[in-house]
Amino acid sequence: MAKTFTDIPLSRPDTPLLDRINSPADLRQLNDEELLTVTDELRAFMLYCVGKTGGHFGAGLGVTELTVALHYVFNTPQDRLVWDVGHQTYPHKILTGRREQMLSMRQKDGLSGFPKRTESEYDTFGVGHSSTSISAALGMAMASTQMGEERRTVAIMGDGAMTAGMAFEAINHAAHVDKNLLVVLNDNQMSISRNSGGLSTYFAKLWSSKFYTNLRESGKKALRSMPQAKNFVRRTEEYMKSMVSPATIFEELGFYYIGLIDGHDLPMLVEILNKLKNIDGPVLLHIITHKGKGFEPAENDPVGYHALNKIEPKPAVQPAVAQPAVVKPAKPKYQKVFGDWLCDMAEKDPRLVGITPAMGEGSGMAEFAERFPDRYEDVAIAEQHAVTLAAGMACEGAKPVVAIYSTFLQRGYDQLIHDVALQNLDVLFAMDRAGLVGEDGATHAGAYDISFLRCVPNMLVMTPSDENETRQLLYTGFVHQGPAAVRYPRGTGPGAIIEKTMTALPVGQGVVRRTGNQLAILNFGTTLAAALEAAEQLNATVADMRFVKPIDQQLIRELAAEHQLLVTVEENSVAGGAGAAVSEFLAEEGIVMPVLHIGLPDRFVDHASHSEQLQDVGLDSAGILRRIEQRLDILQLPTKAAQ
Repeated sequence: MAKTFTDIPLSRPDTPLLDRINSPADLRQLNDEELLTVTDELRAFMLYCVGKTGGHFGAGLGVTELTVALHYVFNTPQDRLVWDVGHQTYPHKILTGRREQMLSMRQKDGLSGFPKRTESEYDTFGVGHSSTSISAALGMAMASTQMGEERRTVAIMGDGAMTAGMAFEAINHAAHVDKNLLVVLNDNQMSISRNSGGLSTYFAKLWSSKFYTNLRESGKKALRSMPQAKNFVRRTEEYMKSMVSPATIFEELGFYYIGLIDGHDLPMLVEILNKLKNIDGPVLLHIITHKGKGFEPAENDPVGYHALNKIEPKPAVQPAVAQPAVVKPAKPKYQKVFGDWLCDMAEKDPRLVGITPAMGEGSGMAEFAERFPDRYEDVAIAEQHAVTLAAGMACEGAKPVVAIYSTFLQRGYDQLIHDVALQNLDVLFAMDRAGLVGEDGATHAGAYDISFLRCVPNMLVMTPSDENETRQLLYTGFVHQGPAAVRYPRGTGPGAIIEKTMTALPVGQGVVRRTGNQLAILNFGTTLAAALEAAEQLNATVADMRFVKPIDQQLIRELAAEHQLLVTVEENSVAGGAGAAVSEFLAEEGIVMPVLHIGLPDRFVDHASHSEQLQDVGLDSAGILRRIEQRLDILQLPTKAAQ
């Protein structure tokens, strides 16, 4: 029985067995009783680490026994473990030589919160987006055969990831090529099935046994000349399995199915995996786990404890006299700004439908889902479907709003072009997590949406600079006829006063926020505060452009005529970004003048706090000022204009 914790350890727990494990080879030296002890120590240590650093931990707690069993049974890293999404890989990292680095998790220059090939040879495939594991593992298995390498390959996928079409595309192909591939479907009861009890466990042991698999293979050979009998035997097996498990769909797709197995029964997992590693062809092992297993609050609220913020230590000495607290009004997150707007808009327009691919809570849609359940569609991890579903709804007069993280809209790009923009359909994309996203790192950064959206015909692309502009531009995009996108970042903004009234802003018009001399900063999005701060040091003009497409051509002409240098600022890739749109327009008009583009560099930006990331790429006020002064020096212009 796994130990259950009720609190996050504030000091490092005593983990004598875990401290001896510096690689999976050390794990394989333990006996059965020691393995069970290691799982308890692993949970305790993981809780302690996440309490110090913050991060995902509910999924990791749920696969503790599975992780131990996989590394115990398989000869990693020679055998390949391919994890899906990566939220569940903290135990994997601890067991593969990174135990003492765990307190650097998701911090600048520290461990990534996801598997990363450059971090460890045990991280066989880098991942942050869902549903890639079966495709990657199949590719590894096929390449190993081609290269003459003897190894086993295992893909570990959650039931949520199985909602994506990519997973079934890979399953279909795996059955076709018939390579040795084990897929472990970790069903944490958040999605697709229930445990059928002892009978399913009994049959799982039977179906994975050497006796049964040998009998099954010999029976196939004997019945090749007797197709009717062969069909009878196959159907009988299917009916038996369907009584106790959801096997039929996977069997029909060509996988040999084993399940359901209690994913917290470590001895059972070791026994089954030892048998399955000797079975040829594609095999699917279906296990049942409990997300947050071993930590009582997470077991009771697996959604709320999907991730945890860093636990700040209490001050050692309390002040003798309590000082009156200065109460500052809480700044709403952009996600709440969107959620409030969505509810307000739904009250006004019954045609509005909210769609999200498994990002409802993170996008701020909880209240909308509760108040308008008949107009809320969470399609699970299926971004492509979400976009085309919205297109179909728009064809019939609905007004779909697709709430999606910028990084995940990349997965629905063909649908955005082919199904929405090409047909000029009335769909609004509310793009959350635009720009850099801090500790989640490069896999989740919304670094390219301006670049990949502005090249698409019929698109309206908007970049609000604060909370109120976000609300007003969401309304502008909603009432616009045709596809529109509003990008906004994770977290809080500068604290602008949000107007309850919704007003459609003039499409394609920016606004000058500050007037100065010699140079003009054209800002796109929430870097406006940093741009204004730098402008104060330079006495520069600052324009809040608001629209990337259509871009404010008249304002660009005026700024070019009145200034000696134009500077564009955006939290998006410089390549193909909003600044590129400015330069393209200047070239088209035959306007020749210096232009400096400040944005995200042509490299992936590693995890760190958001402020550290902005400092790293020069998008904080100091970085913007430094870049402009360097260009002014090259142009031999004074670095400070006359006040």
